[in-house]
Amino acid sequence: MSLSATTAPPSPAAPPPREPSSRRPKGHTLSRLDLKYSPYLYIAPFFLIFGAFGLYPMLRTAWMSLHDWDMIGEHTFIGLDNYTQLIRDDYFWNALVNTFGIFALSTIPQLLLALFLANLLNRTFLRAKTFFRMAIFIPNVVSVAAVAIVFGMLFQRDFGLFNWMLGFVGVDPISWDSQRWSSWTAIASMVNWRWTGYNTLILLAGMQAIPRDLYEAAALDGASQWRQFWQITLPMLKPTFVFVVILSTIGGMQLFTEPLLFANGSITGGNLREFQTLAMYMYEMGITNLNSAGYGAAVAWAMFLIIVLVSMINFLLVRRSAK
Repeated sequence: MSLSATTAPPSPAAPPPREPSSRRPKGHTLSRLDLKYSPYLYIAPFFLIFGAFGLYPMLRTAWMSLHDWDMIGEHTFIGLDNYTQLIRDDYFWNALVNTFGIFALSTIPQLLLALFLANLLNRTFLRAKTFFRMAIFIPNVVSVAAVAIVFGMLFQRDFGLFNWMLGFVGVDPISWDSQRWSSWTAIASMVNWRWTGYNTLILLAGMQAIPRDLYEAAALDGASQWRQFWQITLPMLKPTFVFVVILSTIGGMQLFTEPLLFANGSITGGNLREFQTLAMYMYEMGITNLNSAGYGAAVAWAMFLIIVLVSMINFLLVRRSAK
């Protein structure tokens, strides 16, 4: 056999490899842009609304507080004179004391009662839990005006229910809106009745997020219900409780509607300003008196700084006590 017959023909040369194209598909580019920029588009409406109705009014109020601002006249730059006058203003300090007094009588009992009710509604043996959880939120749904009318009748001097009950123990009728301590108590009772259920549901949601395995293990170790609450519930509930404390602080320091309705629409909060809050004094200076809008803006910024300071103090106290 000849050599030419046994030799295979040479294979064709393989084509050279192609260089990768630098152009990517159009769909891939759109996908990358969507992943990179779409989250900002989703949250943009919040920042736009906050900028229009939150940030801009704050900056505008700060600018007004540096002026002798007349709503129907000229605006004169006076620097920090409004804040200097605020420090010497007895009505401002009176409103600050009233605000802290009502805040203490409303927020502290409210949070303690909300914590107790949330722990009660979180028990497994409680029947009709859905009904009680809905019922406890009803006061927050009721109109503030209706609440003020009902509590105004309850705290009437001559025909009020509370004075009628106090008469059985020999206490003379109390004029609830003419004294500082009594008006604080009446307004705080309105606030507690309205907001306790709201805070209860928030704390209840935090309690339900705690794993049940911890309670079962504690029960097997012989821990009582009180010890489980103290050693498991409170430490695990710390973030939610801090949130509720800060939220209640902000609401308590901005108290306006309840004392205004309790005073039958009088912005001074009684004949001697017995229960005028900071928000009411700000409204009196900034809205009612058109020639002192700059001073009212200074009151608003002072109230803002006080709220921030009190919220930080409450946060640190709650955080330390939880540790």
